[in-house]
Amino acid sequence: MRIRPMTSYDWGAVAKIYAQGMDTGYATFESTVPEFKNWDQGHLKICRLVAEKNGQILGWAALSPVSSRCVYGGVAEVSVYIAADSQGKGVGKALMHELITQSEAGGYWTLQSGIFPENMGSIVLHEKVGFRFIGKRERVGKTKDGLWKDNLLYERRSKIVGID
Repeated sequence: MRIRPMTSYDWGAVAKIYAQGMDTGYATFESTVPEFKNWDQGHLKICRLVAEKNGQILGWAALSPVSSRCVYGGVAEVSVYIAADSQGKGVGKALMHELITQSEAGGYWTLQSGIFPENMGSIVLHEKVGFRFIGKRERVGKTKDGLWKDNLLYERRSKIVGID
């Protein structure tokens, strides 16, 4: 397996994995996979990664800005999705390690994630790579089925920029 930059040519496989996450009901509030153009506009140009083995995309990770205000310029929101048949095989951990490395090189000092309480795989993954639980937003959004969901907030502070 290798981790490499995501390209627009990867979008078909990335979108399929994103849809698998949506189908679980506990990966995102999004209800449909966007067109690449819309996804592209909502994500940073750096730190877009795919895990690939034998030409097959196993998972992907990317960052989104949390705010347009300059004081939040070093803070980004993590998205990480692993194909259903590749979960539990170290793909997410490899993606997250590379995402952390690249984000720190790009000047990001805080990575944050909002995770549904039912998504134990994501919670465990984030904790393994140094994220900490910082709180819960109760019934912050509705799923496509109209269910109100809580969102657990996790963050990771970079040690490189000296924030403890």
